[in-house]
Amino acid sequence: MPTLRKTDMDQFDVVVIGGGPGGYVAAIRAAQLGFKTACIDDWKNAKGLPAPGGTCTNVGCIPSKALLQSSEHFDHAQHHFAEHGITASGVKMDVAKMLARKDMVVKQNNDGILYLFKKNKVTFFHGRGSFAGAAKEGVYQIDVTEPAKTSIQGKHIIIATGSNARSLTGAAFDEKLILSNDGALRIGETPKSLGVIGAGVIGLEMGSVWRRLGADVTVLEGLPTFLGAVDEQVAKEALKLFTKQGLKISLGVKVGAIKAGKNNVSVEYTTADGKTENVTFDRLIVSIGRVPNTNGLNADAAGVKLDERGFVTVDGDCKTTAPNVWAVGDVVRGPMLAHKAEDEGVAVAERLAGQHPHIDFNCIPWVIYTSPEIAWVGQTEQQLKTAGVAYKAGSFPFMANGRARALGNTDGFVKIIADAKTDKVLGMHVIGPMASELIAEGVMAMEFGASSEDIARICHAHPTLSEATKEAALAVDKRTLNM
Repeated sequence: MPTLRKTDMDQFDVVVIGGGPGGYVAAIRAAQLGFKTACIDDWKNAKGLPAPGGTCTNVGCIPSKALLQSSEHFDHAQHHFAEHGITASGVKMDVAKMLARKDMVVKQNNDGILYLFKKNKVTFFHGRGSFAGAAKEGVYQIDVTEPAKTSIQGKHIIIATGSNARSLTGAAFDEKLILSNDGALRIGETPKSLGVIGAGVIGLEMGSVWRRLGADVTVLEGLPTFLGAVDEQVAKEALKLFTKQGLKISLGVKVGAIKAGKNNVSVEYTTADGKTENVTFDRLIVSIGRVPNTNGLNADAAGVKLDERGFVTVDGDCKTTAPNVWAVGDVVRGPMLAHKAEDEGVAVAERLAGQHPHIDFNCIPWVIYTSPEIAWVGQTEQQLKTAGVAYKAGSFPFMANGRARALGNTDGFVKIIADAKTDKVLGMHVIGPMASELIAEGVMAMEFGASSEDIARICHAHPTLSEATKEAALAVDKRTLNM
């Protein structure tokens, strides 16, 4: 790329590299605060057109939820309509149409972000951004690859380049047989057999999608415990329910050789009890975590240090080691969650404006969009035991909730954990219908330092699933009303 003279370049107050949840939100908030702002993003759709939104919008949160919804409708039509008096014979799934709907949902989100850029006067550049070097006179030059093929200048740079799927040694992603989250969202027809390595969020969600559509799904997890980061009581319930649904989950396995054939993949592994297995799958999803994406960023040239794991090094305010360079989202420490990235992006933009935002990482909710959904915020029982914190816990099953009975979805429970002395809410854990929505009450309670008594005294509408939250709060004090 030719070097451009300073006067030839667009100059901005803020340049955001990456248009995912952290990047595009940071750009919008910076523009709202009066900064001349640019956002650079290289995602493109099948037609080569801009597709901002990052992994979340294109090959993560959004498309996976679209497929989960479609597969859940199919499952209900096959197995649950009859109990409602609905006769639905010959129900079939058109996988191509399901994928087309998913693509439409993704495009709507892509277009929505481009509209928001225009509305908030954010200048968008389609391409991959990289540092040309260190700042000169307090200004950084950022080179942008094709199709934009230009260079711009920025006083403040926000790195929001996200993460990439981690591959297994000797089993590179071809997105046809050996799949990352990207390929898992584009399987053209229901495989007869599907292997999933890793019982994490992506593995369980994608495994659930294709199981509902008829695939024989085997999940291989290296850890000896299921969902180790989740409250133990919730994890045990989840394992029981997923197994009942037909997911074959093996824990404590050691994966060996993986060989891709013409139309299948063989996986050799050792079980927890030392037995060697060799299984052939039509497709294999590898979901063993994600790694920070700094590909092509040229961070070293700008004085931006990376840690031993490849994450951009930042302080508590998301400042990097280079002056006026910030980083947010998956590319820095902390949970790899879209909403965490968004909050960090907003916080950085507001710090640039002299404001003093605060993010409490203990109050960031987690969700697994299986059926039933799993959601949690704050501390688990095992964490509190390890820390020696005295606590009390209460739970309430959806089986005893009127709205859950009416929905015909009574699996799971709500659990609230509170400090034994102060009654302050320390954690909330949900497995059951609409857990992703119910968890917001727990987040709100913890952000405001509420007690379980506070939740118990709030009048919840009847009949609602949220009444289970109230009852769980009452259960902390051993005074449930409906059980």
